[in-house]
Amino acid sequence: MLDETLLRELDGTPEVSREGRSAVIRRAVADYLARRREGEVREQYRKAYASETGMGPDFAGWEEQGAWPDE
Repeated sequence: MLDETLLRELDGTPEVSREGRSAVIRRAVADYLARRREGEVREQYRKAYASETGMGPDFAGWEEQGAWPDE
């Protein structure tokens, strides 16, 4: 349910006039869900790299294997 004020404002946009209210709302929901998934993935990476064990015992010692080229 959307309140009448919000619906009036939404209906006054060019996108709704062109594409329809449902299309705009579907796109808004899809964008919201994509941003949410991206945030969840970012949080998982943050937790993995912030932990004391890093990526876990399977990757222990690999941090020293890479080398940056001399500039």
